[in-house]
Amino acid sequence: MHIADGILPAAWCGVAQAVSWAGVYVCGRKVEPHEIVRMGLLASATFAVSLIHFPLGGTSVHLGLYGLSGILLGVRSFPVIFAALLFQTLLFQHGGLLSLGVNALNMGTGALLAAALWRTRVGPEPLRAFLCGFTGILVPAMFLALEFAAAGYGKGFFFIGSVYLGAAALEGVLTAAAVAFLQRVKPAVFA
Repeated sequence: MHIADGILPAAWCGVAQAVSWAGVYVCGRKVEPHEIVRMGLLASATFAVSLIHFPLGGTSVHLGLYGLSGILLGVRSFPVIFAALLFQTLLFQHGGLLSLGVNALNMGTGALLAAALWRTRVGPEPLRAFLCGFTGILVPAMFLALEFAAAGYGKGFFFIGSVYLGAAALEGVLTAAAVAFLQRVKPAVFA
């Protein structure tokens, strides 16, 4: 799901870079000291879990914990995901420096939508948690497919979105389980 440099037009990447840096600033300003530990924990968890790839539908997919990040961090999830992606780019060449903004917008939007969904408080909590995890993964996959189609690579990349339905369902189940666990052992994290 990480777009490498040279795939999308450089102008698109430049605009996305500017928008994502602005997003990091807006979503990360005035961080309270008590938020830093949670942000660091989720940054490291997001970083680590995305390094575990598993085969699905003829390709390789990974989880991202973007929905869980959205639930636990709200808007702070965007700078956390940006930081995790930056380190993945520098250490493992997952994505590229020029395309970092596109990748951050794709994955960060999934987390921000999950945060908004969680805060609606509509429906039972386990279902909302599942939908947050599901949305957190499926939205970036669909953005990737749309970007590739808009860049002229054809509509075949929408297959990736359909493959990520399985990953999104798994992420939804894991997010719901994590939320249920945290509600039992440390409900204060949702305050």
